[in-house]
Amino acid sequence: MQEVYGELSDFAAAVRDVPELRSVLRNPELDPATKADLLDALMGGADQLVRNFLRLTAEKSRIAGIEDIARELDRLMATEERRLDVELTTALQLSDEDAHGLVNQIEEASGRKVEVSRKVDPELIGGLILQIGSMRVDASVRGRIERLRRELVSIR
Repeated sequence: MQEVYGELSDFAAAVRDVPELRSVLRNPELDPATKADLLDALMGGADQLVRNFLRLTAEKSRIAGIEDIARELDRLMATEERRLDVELTTALQLSDEDAHGLVNQIEEASGRKVEVSRKVDPELIGGLILQIGSMRVDASVRGRIERLRRELVSIR
């Protein structure tokens, strides 16, 4: 299953990153059979299940949604693997040791394996923001200042 998941994710990333491919797959003037044949040529060395799936989505005029399909597969795989995808945004670059410590705390609290992507946003001033699916934890200085500003405005 990991091989299928990886190949489908790679293909969806290629669709996202290659505008010409995305344009061809989303072109309503190309008939589904032509798109299926193109996918066969592109995916010649891929796993048979992946090739068949992509061909079927093309034939059923659903290939334009491959990026959404891959995102949903990723969500399902994360649930199955008890994996938590976390986006960590900090004001300054964290050391690997600090980031690892934070990841360990999240793993202990959630009981899941955490995969983290890290970003730096100097506008946070200090602190951090954790984005876990649709849940957002804003422990940044900028976020605190904004909450304080809203409170003060609502008092008037």
